[in-house]
Amino acid sequence: MTDSELSKFIISGSLDANLPAADPLEEAEEAGEVELRQARVPVESHGSRLDKALAGLVPEFSRSYLQQLIEAGAVRLKGAQTVKVSAKVKAGDELLIELRPTPQSQAFKPEAMALDILYEDSHLMVLNKPAGLVVHPAPGNWSGTLLNGLLAHDAQASFLPRAGIVHRLDKDTSGLMVVARQRQTMDQLVSMIAARTVSREYLALGHGAWEGAKSRQVDAPIGRDPRNRLRMAVVDLEKNSGKTASTVITLLDNSPRHCLVRCKLHTGRTHQIRVHMAVLGHPLVADELYGGTAHANMQRQALHACRLAFIHPATGLPMEFTSAPPADLQACLGVLGLRYNPTS
Repeated sequence: MTDSELSKFIISGSLDANLPAADPLEEAEEAGEVELRQARVPVESHGSRLDKALAGLVPEFSRSYLQQLIEAGAVRLKGAQTVKVSAKVKAGDELLIELRPTPQSQAFKPEAMALDILYEDSHLMVLNKPAGLVVHPAPGNWSGTLLNGLLAHDAQASFLPRAGIVHRLDKDTSGLMVVARQRQTMDQLVSMIAARTVSREYLALGHGAWEGAKSRQVDAPIGRDPRNRLRMAVVDLEKNSGKTASTVITLLDNSPRHCLVRCKLHTGRTHQIRVHMAVLGHPLVADELYGGTAHANMQRQALHACRLAFIHPATGLPMEFTSAPPADLQACLGVLGLRYNPTS
């Protein structure tokens, strides 16, 4: 059974009568939320890791899910709670396993939320994501994500991988996204993005006055920063893992301390615009991870997906959508004396 399958139902079962009545696991079991399994480590698992031993004792669940249970404190080894998946077990050790939904297994659940949908048909939708909304469940954000909202908006989304999400925006990046509503459409959109036939443009507010040519193409591969695993960086592909990345950056307005630019993606790497702007010496306003500093009106990275264009996979018609800068970015531009002309 996979974690996603587990999220579709609540496990129930019986409780061993020898457990004390005050046991918190028993109380949860009586509420119908868990199943308690008792087992002994077999001889063939002597000296194994705890997660590996569990995988042999409850093979209907994935090892990933069992690791989540251990880390959540839902497994007792010889009567003691353990949270180390690598703990060594011995033949005959008693195990008590509390099979229950974990945050990860419950992540793919519908949660009603207001979605700013600009266009919708039976094949796809285009929406405007606000800053602060996480796109996909992940550690620290197992609920309240765009994916949860899509599942609530359309029951058919549960039959699609990632609820039809074909590309992502960072939590603090605002703007346009296209989401599939049918599997064939999803596959086509993924292929179109890979073939670079989906046009995605962003507004970015950077530190420092822009100098030189009005438009520059940045071709610099991006990978995990070897000195800080929380960041991405421009890397040497002969020495580090990474992928090619290409961004065309065009100046829209300039001031002595800041520049407003339009960024057109030709690839879609993690943090691509943020990294390329920083490499040029223009880290985004409020993007502290890459050297930017906050502004009174801008407390999140100054990046907004302003234009999205593609050929509709089903109808063959050209589709184009634009999104005006949100209030925080507009206010910041006004204070800095920068102007945004959507027709430029």
